[in-house]
Amino acid sequence: MTRRTETHLLGVPMRRPVQLVIVLTVFIDLLGFTVILPSLPFFAADLGATGILYGFTVTAYSVAQFLAAPLLGRLSDLYGRRPVLLLALAGSALSLALSGAATSLGWLIAARALAGAFGGSISVAQAYLADAVPEERRTAAMARLGMAIGTAFVAGPALGAVLAPWGFQASAYAAAALAAANLVAAWFLLPEPPGRLAAPGRTGPPGTGVLLLSGTGFLTMAAFVGMETTLAFLGRDRYGWGPEAIGLAMAAAGLSMAAVQAGPVTLLARRWGDARVAAAGAVVMAACLPVVPAGPAWLCVLAVCVLSAGNGLVTPTVASLLAAAGPPDRRGARLGAGQSASAFARIVGPAGAGVLFDAGVALPYVAGAGLAGLAAVTVLAARNTDALSVGQQDS
Repeated sequence: MTRRTETHLLGVPMRRPVQLVIVLTVFIDLLGFTVILPSLPFFAADLGATGILYGFTVTAYSVAQFLAAPLLGRLSDLYGRRPVLLLALAGSALSLALSGAATSLGWLIAARALAGAFGGSISVAQAYLADAVPEERRTAAMARLGMAIGTAFVAGPALGAVLAPWGFQASAYAAAALAAANLVAAWFLLPEPPGRLAAPGRTGPPGTGVLLLSGTGFLTMAAFVGMETTLAFLGRDRYGWGPEAIGLAMAAAGLSMAAVQAGPVTLLARRWGDARVAAAGAVVMAACLPVVPAGPAWLCVLAVCVLSAGNGLVTPTVASLLAAAGPPDRRGARLGAGQSASAFARIVGPAGAGVLFDAGVALPYVAGAGLAGLAAVTVLAARNTDALSVGQQDS
């Protein structure tokens, strides 16, 4: 007999290959986004960007994502995951093409903002998977999605480095073509997952559990991006690292995170539950962050890799908890709120870490440890809210 390759939701079969398609869709979407990153600073400089203006160019993406992610999530509750995800993929292709065609810095900033607005599609993809798999497999699905995102952030810049000699436009148009092909494939391969659409007008403020879980995502992301922001300066000043060494350290961190999400996080969640695993991941981050600036180069790299693994424990389990923290027909809105909180962390985290680093090399890492420790408290507090138990019953 052949092994069955279907799962069921509300009595409707959902083939596992469709789950693979949504993961690959997000991977290709993020691959297109990351391909342009190696050439973006130089192209912005050619258009007249100073350090501050380039900061605006980068921040525009996160600001737009912060504003748009909850809206995309809510629209997916009202009109379905598939049409909103296709809209987001079309927006990604358009934003990349506009980035390549930019003739002024203002044009480039607007294109990056457009990319950020449609970058909130990650929360729609999370909601899609939460609809498509039974509760006991939800964390595994979120982990696979997280692994795809992490892998894209390793492979994309590498591909961008290969394309860099042909200029930013070559990278941007290649990424736009990749995004357009992704849109066409998703159009034919992705069905609408079974589930209940939300009734129009059925909205309300997020519950305590959603706020606590979104706060967990904000705190851990702020701690993590604080490390990312300052690691290059730390490596340069303390260890004599150049761009190659920094790139290798961050690639190792990305691979460490992907390795944890490839399997261990699912096994741990089955044994201990999502909230405890997320809390443990936050504690690992809190323990490793002060070690990053405190020892020799090898210890710094090891600490970065282990704290990245800790972050890899947090991200899929918090997403799974958000999916369960209320009725299924508002799942997109909850996951959108979580994505928005993470985007906000990417706005304020780098600036705060930079200020602290100028005051003292170890300060951003000590502060990040405090944020991660607080995240462990908030996710355990969220576990005790009524919303989580109600959501699990409704799912």
